[in-house]
Amino acid sequence: MDIGTAFGSLGARREMLVSFLAEPALLMVLFTASLISHSTQLPRIVEALAHHQFVMYPSLAFAGLAFVIVLLAENARIPVDNPGTHLELTMIHEAMILEYSARHLALVEWASSLKLFAYISIGIALFVPYGIAEVGNWGALPLAIAALLSSWHWPAPHWPCWKRCSPRCAFSRAPEFLGTAFLLAVLGLLIHFLLGA
Repeated sequence: MDIGTAFGSLGARREMLVSFLAEPALLMVLFTASLISHSTQLPRIVEALAHHQFVMYPSLAFAGLAFVIVLLAENARIPVDNPGTHLELTMIHEAMILEYSARHLALVEWASSLKLFAYISIGIALFVPYGIAEVGNWGALPLAIAALLSSWHWPAPHWPCWKRCSPRCAFSRAPEFLGTAFLLAVLGLLIHFLLGA
């Protein structure tokens, strides 16, 4: 909103709405993982899920679906937003950066890339935590970095297919999309409470 243009304020309001709707679903996902591991600390959650015997938790499956929906919405990806468009009716993130150029635009794009990296890394730590080094084990760190980079590459072939097959929905459908994420996350939490799985 510092830019002072209509596009900037339009994109900022839409971005705040998406973040407002995505946050409860993300909290429910984290609550599900913390209840399974009996801790709210990410290293303990990873230790509980990765270093014990392999168990498939149905509650984590629902939480994983909700997390993917939140990841797509929060990082301005299709179907909520299209980072490659300049149509004024469909822009969310791009509307906020239309007036930027040179190093300022590079910093904004770098920040959005770091946000995507952080979301995918947290998703890997919560749902595919195998190969992550234990706290204080510096010898396993190179293997953990290699495991992180290799797990980063498994969704890469699916992104172009997802972009091609999934149309960008109207902005008025974004609350329904994120509401689905919240319902999936709550369903995962209820399955954990009712079935203990």
